[in-house]
Amino acid sequence: MSAPPVHATVLSFEDARRAVEDHAARIPLPETETVDLLEAAGRVLAEPVLADRDLPPFPRSTRDGYAVRSVDLTSLPATLEVIAEIRAGEKPDVIPSSLGPGQTASIMTGAPVPSGADAVVMVEYTSRQGNQVEITRKVTPGENVVPRGAEAAHGSGLLSPGVRLNEVAVALAASVGKSRLEVYRRPRVAVLTTGDEIVDVKTAPGPTQIRNSNGYSLAVQIRRAGGKPVLLPVAPDEPRALQRLIEKGLESDLLVMTGGVSMGRYDLVEQVLSEIAAEFFFTGAKIQPGRPVVFGRCPAGAPARETPATYFLGLPGNPISTMVTFELFARPLLAALAGQVPEKLTFLHGRLKREIRIKTGLKRFLPAVLSGEFENSEVELVAWQGSGDLAATARANCYAVIPADRETIAAGEWVAVLPR
Repeated sequence: MSAPPVHATVLSFEDARRAVEDHAARIPLPETETVDLLEAAGRVLAEPVLADRDLPPFPRSTRDGYAVRSVDLTSLPATLEVIAEIRAGEKPDVIPSSLGPGQTASIMTGAPVPSGADAVVMVEYTSRQGNQVEITRKVTPGENVVPRGAEAAHGSGLLSPGVRLNEVAVALAASVGKSRLEVYRRPRVAVLTTGDEIVDVKTAPGPTQIRNSNGYSLAVQIRRAGGKPVLLPVAPDEPRALQRLIEKGLESDLLVMTGGVSMGRYDLVEQVLSEIAAEFFFTGAKIQPGRPVVFGRCPAGAPARETPATYFLGLPGNPISTMVTFELFARPLLAALAGQVPEKLTFLHGRLKREIRIKTGLKRFLPAVLSGEFENSEVELVAWQGSGDLAATARANCYAVIPADRETIAAGEWVAVLPR
């Protein structure tokens, strides 16, 4: 029995991206596990992290200087009596119980401000002789002091489930004594490269063969996105063998295929997927590179499974097309499978270094170099030979995003940039 025809649905980039985001938003949360704090870095948080005390737990000085009563500085210069020195981490019995009129305490950044003081004068505006200090600058109440609990009150939420744990989040968890964290399980992402022309990286290729670089680039992107890559054997251009490997890939949380989704005689991926009752959401996006990208799901995964539907993406086989379409369409699915709160796609911007002339009709993601210093960012396209040119793309650090309706963009105009 032949497979039903796959009706081509080619969407604009924006509509294709929204379709993926809509489906990603419906993915149920994964299972959780508890790991050591350092092992949690890069994972997605599955529990709320609460303040175990007021933060800061005392009024904290933000400067080296002198803790003062601001009313003592109404007339300048003012000379005050130094009655203590307070360091960060100082023992409580060293800290004065209260400052009286005309009194001050030398204080270090991060140290507790004593009772009675309402501000800190920076050391630059003082001159000390013995236990006397002359102050030449007024301060307002609260100046250079962080009040107790200003950052967070005891029991308040600091981190919410669904946050990817970067260095700031890990530091915040450490600050409240969380040595272990509950995180979501990493999703397993099957990677299936197709094509008779593809050989293993350890194999000497024949005159018309190429090594499997796509499998490795996708594995790196999957790891960076928080997933576990599962590299399947290369699928030949033969329907039954391809079907067996697709069914094996559908046992993972997400199946990402590369190659076999164009219009050639031996591009069999869509045909085989339709034979196993796949549902297609789109079979192309109006972008370059990556126009023949395919997105869908198999209602019951592999035939032996009794699990929810498994999403799949069929990415074009040209290496740059594979990398670009993964970032644009696979990453939001992978984030959702990892338990992350959905994020919209945002671009950086830089001024175009040289004029671009290009055909309209497709939104283009072209290898480029973002350079410059400080606020003076510039973008310049990398000379390349199309979406199979890995060497040129290796020289790039971003993709310049060119709107579908622009034929010419002049040097000096701002263009959107997708970081690599």
